[in-house]
Amino acid sequence: MRTVSYKTTYKRRILLSTIEKSSLVYAEMGADTLIRKFSADKLPPVNKFHYHQGVFLSGVERIFLLSGKHKYSDYIKAWIDYHIDEKGGLRFDDPVRQFDDMQPAILLFNLYKKTKDERYRKVLDGFASIVEMWPTNAKGGFWHKYDCENQMWLDGLYMIGPFAVMYAHYFEKPYFFEKIYQQMSLMRRNMTDAKTGLLYHAWDDSKIAEWADKETGLSSQIWGRAVGWYAVAIMDILDYLPENHPCRNEFINAGLEIIQALVRFQDEETGLWYQVLDRQDDPKNWREISCSCLYTYVIAKALRKNLLHKSYGKYIHKAYRAVINSLSFQGDDLVISNICIGTGIGDYDFYLRRPTVQNDLHGMGAFLLMCTEYFAGGKSMSLV
Repeated sequence: MRTVSYKTTYKRRILLSTIEKSSLVYAEMGADTLIRKFSADKLPPVNKFHYHQGVFLSGVERIFLLSGKHKYSDYIKAWIDYHIDEKGGLRFDDPVRQFDDMQPAILLFNLYKKTKDERYRKVLDGFASIVEMWPTNAKGGFWHKYDCENQMWLDGLYMIGPFAVMYAHYFEKPYFFEKIYQQMSLMRRNMTDAKTGLLYHAWDDSKIAEWADKETGLSSQIWGRAVGWYAVAIMDILDYLPENHPCRNEFINAGLEIIQALVRFQDEETGLWYQVLDRQDDPKNWREISCSCLYTYVIAKALRKNLLHKSYGKYIHKAYRAVINSLSFQGDDLVISNICIGTGIGDYDFYLRRPTVQNDLHGMGAFLLMCTEYFAGGKSMSLV
């Protein structure tokens, strides 16, 4: 059982009183908690270039861009440089067989722009070549992994979408704009539930996966964090898709569709969202923090981009307060709980039985994204 000293209690009271002044305080606390725990070379999974680190470090990068504090950019660079050798290769270079192992490449663009270090460009070019050769199903959809033949998972749009459109933006490769639009369109068309507007976790175009419906190829459940990755990807892709691109409106429409569906499933009592999104009435279902952070980020970003009416602010504020109120503290460390571990595809009970953890990287990363976007919104995010 954790003990709380008077000093810690007082500190928490002071921090909670800043909720109406700056969510950046909470973002820095979350980042600092893990930076104290892990040196850059020990950030788990150790010796692996993986999205767990990538989403956390994406949040850290946003803190740096908002605060200007170089300890955050230095930590990112130290992690990147640990993984990249002097010739521009990955030190722990297993063959890339899943997009999960490419997502952190989004961190290289700012580093390359700032330093002009050709090692970073070489890694980016190498990953772009891998994407160009990635296997697809009969409709042109990327396999989620090499051992998931013909399967598309919602997570995949986040793992590869922002990287590909950033590469297209910085290095004039418009092919990637079109290819990522194709991926989003296939998911939107084939994975959306007509009744709720939410998207199922996965789809097998060949309909042979154990979990696939024999008529639709869909998995059976709407998993919270998978929908979050899809929605975050769309909002982040819009940062780099040209204003006059013919596909831009379709990305905007897809983003607005999922937001409009999500707000209907926000828990009225707490402001959070559930592990299995559309099963709110089941007492066995539970409120999951990482997806709640991701949805808050998405709605806040859409509002900041003037894609939504200001009335959507009520959903953001309610969710943000709920997440902040769920936090606990161990000394100087901020603790986020009720984070579902990573997961494959299963039935309803499979998702309900998934273990929860504290302060894992994609949970903390989602929290940092939420807090930094809430801060970036400025007055439009005002709690007053």
